[in-house]
Amino acid sequence: MKTIQIHEKDNVLVALTSIQKGEVINHLGKEITIKQEIPPKHKFTLDPLSEGDLITMYGVVVGKAKVNLASGTLISTNNVGHETSGYGNKNKSYDWKSPNTEKFLNSTFMGYQRPDGQVGTANYWLVIPMVFCENRNVEVIRQAFEEELGFGRTNPYKNLVREMKSLYQKGDLKAISKLQGIFEANDIGQKTFPNIDGIKFLTHQGGCGGTRQDAESLCALLAGYIHNPNVAGATVLSLGCQNAQYQILEEKYKALNPHVSKPIILLEQQKEGTEAQLLSQAIKKTFLALIEANKIERKSSPLGKLTIGLECGGSDGFSGISANPAVGHVSDLIVALGGKTILSEFPELCGVEQELINRCVEDQTAEKFAYLMQSYSNAALSVGSGFDMNPSPGNIKDGLITDAIKSAGAAKKGGTSPITDVLDYTEYASRPGLNLLCTPGNDVESTTAMAGSGANIILFTTGLGTPTGNPIAPVIKIASNSALAQKMPDIIDLDTGGIIAGEKTIEESGEEILEYIIKVASGEIKIKADVLRQNDFIPWKRGVSL
Repeated sequence: MKTIQIHEKDNVLVALTSIQKGEVINHLGKEITIKQEIPPKHKFTLDPLSEGDLITMYGVVVGKAKVNLASGTLISTNNVGHETSGYGNKNKSYDWKSPNTEKFLNSTFMGYQRPDGQVGTANYWLVIPMVFCENRNVEVIRQAFEEELGFGRTNPYKNLVREMKSLYQKGDLKAISKLQGIFEANDIGQKTFPNIDGIKFLTHQGGCGGTRQDAESLCALLAGYIHNPNVAGATVLSLGCQNAQYQILEEKYKALNPHVSKPIILLEQQKEGTEAQLLSQAIKKTFLALIEANKIERKSSPLGKLTIGLECGGSDGFSGISANPAVGHVSDLIVALGGKTILSEFPELCGVEQELINRCVEDQTAEKFAYLMQSYSNAALSVGSGFDMNPSPGNIKDGLITDAIKSAGAAKKGGTSPITDVLDYTEYASRPGLNLLCTPGNDVESTTAMAGSGANIILFTTGLGTPTGNPIAPVIKIASNSALAQKMPDIIDLDTGGIIAGEKTIEESGEEILEYIIKVASGEIKIKADVLRQNDFIPWKRGVSL
């Protein structure tokens, strides 16, 4: 099979392999002569289109013809522009047929059960700065703890530099460029605390100098990280005079967890005195807290205790056909089993708003989603940008030529289940079911936000490859195509390319992903992002970021 029509209403076909100019494609009895070479993942017209005609894909409007287009013409940014249908109030009830969950009804994962009822897939201790002024002190604590407690890894590239230095000193410059081999990182010693998966050190560039709203938003995000079930407690470093005062963080945390408090160690540099006093106190108090955190052990927990973040990045023309729908099936399974899922990246929901509005369980939830989408879109337009500028050069090169094409495929990660809640940035997911979370499309800003809203596992689909990870939520990387999985095995955990090859169904791939999630959530598998120590953390300042 060389092509696929994703939805019966679509007037473009997707090339699954390279199609040559002049080649004749037979689609449902109709012969289409290809007007120019069609690269894999790209789209071409099924019927002739006139200038101004709408392009339909995934059953929704995704663009508009800029010129007349003959049947079999490659669509590109030169001949097709961004276009979407409008959206309004929820206009019909939504009937959902949940997937068959019989295979997973009795499945459990070995998680860390918290006093507030949440269950973690990991057991981390956090070290957090309230302001960027404390970033250096956080780094000093990291250097003191990681290697000594067995959480560190060797830097493989030190060996490479050492070898190059030796060759340079010998005067053998030609040999430097001919060095062969891959240098591997290794864990440093045994862990002192076997029931602690790591100490995670967050740094950021906020906390002062911005608006008061930025400081409050940062505190809300950090409170969400402390409240996340993957976290046992936190050490918080404050300078003292910054906008992001500890009292704001405390207020935000108590709003999330009013009855059960996790251990939080606060140290303020302007009160402690010297840097040495601050660091000594922070290290001693943290070590004693680690002793207590190490006492908790994994216990069998139902899959309904999982909160799965749904993310995509470095997307390609196959993402919306393979990896995203497979993750969507996982979302439906988790929802049917009583768990939560979170779909974010609002700029990448552009064009499918009405479908999502109709899936909202409550009118108030639908209205909140429409309000957040419109406010975000207006903010982008006010600075001379817009959602139509969301696709990256890599996206466009691989066939996602309009934001609506990218969005229609990205939304497939949310499956088909009803939407139980809509969350503004930093709001915490509390209702079982599919939640929509307002974030940018920026991969790291989005994954950062999902962990702050309670995700204890994140599924991340990619067609081009990205090493993104998160400090506290395991980020499982899923390739949309087998070529990527083979080319970048150091960052890819799972491959859904079998869907494109016709070897597996979306449902089969989704079930395989859920089986993998259970192993990761139980601590049986270390994902690639964690092996690479990929701890990406970027708070969103609520300015315009797509």
